[in-house]
Amino acid sequence: MFKPQEGIGRYGTSVPGPPWILGHRGAPREAPENTLSGLQLAMALGLDGFEYDLRTCATGEPILLHDETLDRTTNARGTLDERTLPELFGVDAGSWFDQRFAGEPLPLLSEVLEIEGPAVGKLPQHMIELKEDGLVAEVARQLAERGRQMTVRVASSSRRTCLEARDAGLVAMLLAREANRDDLLFARDERLAAVCVKGRGWEAPDGEESWPCERWAWSVDEPADLIAACRAPLNAFNTNEPLRALATRALVTLAPDDDAPYPVQAPVLTVEPGGLSGGRGEWCGQWEVNALVRNPFGFKVRVLCGLRVRRGAFEVEGLPAAIELPPGAQGELAFQLTGGSWSPGGDPLLEAHYRWRKGPGRPAEGLCLDAPLHRRRELVLRAEAVRLPMLRESPLAGDASMSVRRHGRYLLVSIENPGALEAARTIVHLDGRTHRGGRGIRLILPEDFDSGEGLPFSCGMEGREAGRRRVRRWAGAVPSELDAGAAGWLLPGARA
Repeated sequence: MFKPQEGIGRYGTSVPGPPWILGHRGAPREAPENTLSGLQLAMALGLDGFEYDLRTCATGEPILLHDETLDRTTNARGTLDERTLPELFGVDAGSWFDQRFAGEPLPLLSEVLEIEGPAVGKLPQHMIELKEDGLVAEVARQLAERGRQMTVRVASSSRRTCLEARDAGLVAMLLAREANRDDLLFARDERLAAVCVKGRGWEAPDGEESWPCERWAWSVDEPADLIAACRAPLNAFNTNEPLRALATRALVTLAPDDDAPYPVQAPVLTVEPGGLSGGRGEWCGQWEVNALVRNPFGFKVRVLCGLRVRRGAFEVEGLPAAIELPPGAQGELAFQLTGGSWSPGGDPLLEAHYRWRKGPGRPAEGLCLDAPLHRRRELVLRAEAVRLPMLRESPLAGDASMSVRRHGRYLLVSIENPGALEAARTIVHLDGRTHRGGRGIRLILPEDFDSGEGLPFSCGMEGREAGRRRVRRWAGAVPSELDAGAAGWLLPGARA
């Protein structure tokens, strides 16, 4: 693992908002999502608060859980609303993530509201996403019982729930995929406190400063999205990449006049499963990488660059490397990367540790910016059917495949061989949205697909194997869960 030189730190956690930065479901890359450990770690990393999901169990208590079922993030099965609170005692919500978190309980809302910040008297900001109806009254009651000043936003994609929260005296937030005029008018007419959109959804035509409420964003992770969020007049956002988000906020504070792209530019790595032998897994390859590192500051910096591995095993030649950059200059990095993992997700990071001397308005510290080296597959879409073998994400995985073809403006995806999955159903990720079908699904391609550069795409199937939910997939982004990996890329046949 790459380790920077002594004295190069992650300057950024001391730079205050706005925009305020909250951890999405806590700190889900470092700890299991929606757990006390994950939420507490989000605060320890320097975030301003956290977002979490709320559902009720059979006896009515609000529990932190994203999915309807317990299958994915606990050692139990079935839906949460079938279990009473006593039946949930002893459910392990941590070992699926790492054995270090074995025995982590499913948290109650009452427990989360007692979490303190890292400094005395500093309470975390809360963004509570209500995943179902009927929670508003209990949330309002518990917040009223606390009797202390807390910054809480109660969020829902249901307009009815937002109005119920508003009428209960809560600070209500509407969740949407992107800003649009209909939501603007609803927020204005119903006097909602906030609207929160996905990623860079505020770049839609109606996402201007005319909005009469707070503007938030959710799941802001990619470097380009983070720097746009920190430069835009947003009140807050949540993220799965807390350290990158904090460093980007510090970057914008230290270089307020810089309007160029994110300073560390890493290329996408194309994957051809099975092309690298040696038992490394299918999500592997060998790449000649050319990256760019820019100095966005008005002063000279020294940048030490290296690779940080999140998942799998990699060999790198040409890193670490140091670059001296005058103000505004950029340097090229060329290195060779070999290796990978069994599964998508956890892509390696190109880290750039900036170091500078003390000067007006800046301490003699460092700023660590990173950019993921996303691995992805590509598919050229034609009229004739293409057979897509599903990834073998373990040595014991058997064959499974899907079929993809085009019919006019329609994309047709179907299950060809479900392998060991029972009652398999189709999942397709297309241009940022996830769709589910039966044995097959038909989706409409954008009108400009043939003249464009392609679309994010992936497909897979979900079913049951040995009584548990399993997923087979062609690339990342399915299912739409945290750290599912980068989506593949769908190219029009005319541009192949």
